[in-house]
Amino acid sequence: MANYDISVAHLYGNLMNTYGDYGNIIALTYYAKQIGVSVDYHLVSLGDEFDAIAYDFVLFGGGQDYEETIVANDLKSKTNQLHDYIENDGALLAICGGFQLLGKYMIMADGTKVDGIGVMDHYTTNMYDDKLTTLTGERLTGNIVIKNNETDETYHGFENHQGRTFLGESERSLGTVISGNGNNGMDKTEGVIYRNVYGSYFHGPIFTRNGNLAKRVLITILNKKYPTIDWHSMLEAVETETF
Repeated sequence: MANYDISVAHLYGNLMNTYGDYGNIIALTYYAKQIGVSVDYHLVSLGDEFDAIAYDFVLFGGGQDYEETIVANDLKSKTNQLHDYIENDGALLAICGGFQLLGKYMIMADGTKVDGIGVMDHYTTNMYDDKLTTLTGERLTGNIVIKNNETDETYHGFENHQGRTFLGESERSLGTVISGNGNNGMDKTEGVIYRNVYGSYFHGPIFTRNGNLAKRVLITILNKKYPTIDWHSMLEAVETETF
């Protein structure tokens, strides 16, 4: 039986899981199990309350435009608690639509502007003409490789998004694009890091292909909850897997 545990919230996992983002929890659970940590999973969806002090990790995945519009409306009721969770250094992984909705706003494929909850400073636009009537830019799709300039780690993934995300002043990128498009196809950024929030357009899911990042985030989670344990040394001894 595990000696330690972490509580995981999967935001809208029944709606925002188009590309198998739940695989990130599978990967996190695998690494946690190797060091005697159990994972308690909770689905938090439409109409559910989000308690900022109840969870140690949050996954917010991606979805289609229709589902994202529904989620955007419900998400407003969770804004204050999510803000408190993030500002209290709660660990969170946001993928694609989840990444977009935590920011100020996003423009959908048909040009509709959808307000995000503004708990982070980025925004997402679309490649439309100045009248927002004709789509002029192609989807950003394909394999992508980035380098995290702070850790010197390389991450591999697959991107598929129409939105172009631009980071705010308080945010830094998850990595610099080596090959592929990234957040917007222009500034060589991919993803975001803000406090203990990690955002990305990587599908695949990102933790299953990049165990080094999964282990890094798990260390962040455990250091916050159990600060007297040397989690880094424990996870360093666990072989990094590709699922």
